[in-house]
Amino acid sequence: MSDLVPLARAHCLPRRGDEHRLPEARVRELLPEVPEWTLAEDGKALVRSFRFPDYHHTMSFVNALAHMANREDHHPDLGVHYDRCEVRWSTHDVGGLSENDFICAARTDELAS
Repeated sequence: MSDLVPLARAHCLPRRGDEHRLPEARVRELLPEVPEWTLAEDGKALVRSFRFPDYHHTMSFVNALAHMANREDHHPDLGVHYDRCEVRWSTHDVGGLSENDFICAARTDELAS
């Protein structure tokens, strides 16, 4: 991913193996680009909760997120509730965070706005 391309405009690439796990310094560089996301699981995941007025809006968001994740071939863990959805991005194949997680977090933010 080029630093000149905004995260929400970048696309995911296949990432397998430890060499694609982001070092802590790179995670700290990218985190301000997704300011409402927090690190979880000792820095191995990005998490954010999104609130909605009702179940219909929550499910609309979840469905849009599912379509985006399918296009990017990178899938989040979700906790779906009546008026909110908790989203967790992590790249299991690298054992932590990859650039794909930050790309998808930024795209998720756009879906919610």
